[in-house]
Amino acid sequence: MVKIRLTRLGDKKAPFYRVIVADSRAPRDGRFIDIIGTYNPLTNPAEVKLDEAKAKDWLKKGAQPTDTAKALLVKAGIMEQGKPAPAKTKAVKKSKSE
Repeated sequence: MVKIRLTRLGDKKAPFYRVIVADSRAPRDGRFIDIIGTYNPLTNPAEVKLDEAKAKDWLKKGAQPTDTAKALLVKAGIMEQGKPAPAKTKAVKKSKSE
């Protein structure tokens, strides 16, 4: 599965991220397919630069954004805020007497 996620760059205690498209099995800072933008959380307000055309193209191809990447895509106006995923509930075992 292809994911849109962040990869960390920058020094210790000074993070800087790239928004990348990568195989879900690849390590966080490892191999990636494409770079679609950057995210700098240290500026005030946080700076997000995304290539809208590339991001939309990868979303059409079926790439799934992680929660953080989705928040950045929504902030940039590339994706709409979707409904939150339903909470997982534990299955209740029925007793034989019922």
